[in-house]
Amino acid sequence: MTVDREQVLRSAAALLTRKATATMDEVARAAGISRATLHRHFAGRDALVRALEQLGIEEFEAALDRARTEEGPAAEALGRLVAETETVAGFLAFLVTENQLFEGEQQNEGWARLDARVSALFRRGQERGEFRIDLTPAWLTEALYGLIGACAWSVQDGRVAANDFQHMVVELLLGGVRRETRSALP
Repeated sequence: MTVDREQVLRSAAALLTRKATATMDEVARAAGISRATLHRHFAGRDALVRALEQLGIEEFEAALDRARTEEGPAAEALGRLVAETETVAGFLAFLVTENQLFEGEQQNEGWARLDARVSALFRRGQERGEFRIDLTPAWLTEALYGLIGACAWSVQDGRVAANDFQHMVVELLLGGVRRETRSALP
């Protein structure tokens, strides 16, 4: 029987999104393969997580492409981006909490590409007067990732309806980044 590596990765992502501490045995069961077969494809958890990282980066880059973030008003582009990331939000939330992916010199350059593209969206919104200028694009990028992850977990736990995902993320973020004409402080 031929094992579809991408299907194994998608099964692992689905499991680890729900249970980040899942063992390799649990990953193998979720993928419908033996632990030995899993180890033939991935030498250990680190190798599996690195492969998942690459898949996640590819998924997020594809979402950025589909969202056409360089077109139209920045707030609308942000809404499209959140909508496009919804199906992989839990997976991305798992990846951004995997500290091993962000330590040392082995950091995947794909993260820098993603950050640059999302930051460019926020910078464009600032330059056009849509977004506040007192928060850096880098911080707004991190805030977006955090909100996507938090909302994904809330949907998974049943605290937020799945069909409210885009609204919850976009409205909370934009409520904090929209440029106001007068100061809220006295």
